[in-house]
Amino acid sequence: MLRIVLWALAALYLLLVGLWPAAAAPIGLATAGAAVVIGLIPAPVLALAAVAVWLKYRPAPTKPATA
Repeated sequence: MLRIVLWALAALYLLLVGLWPAAAAPIGLATAGAAVVIGLIPAPVLALAAVAVWLKYRPAPTKPATA
């Protein structure tokens, strides 16, 4: 019984190792494409967009507690 389990685990390991590069390739390509697109946007534009988003979603000021 142990021999069957070991063979099954070995087969599963080889299957995962063989399929992982093919499964991970689209993720790597999408990440590289996103990096290229972000790299084409000038830094001041990214900074202004970040400030605009922060101003829109900044936390509301808290009111002091009165007793």
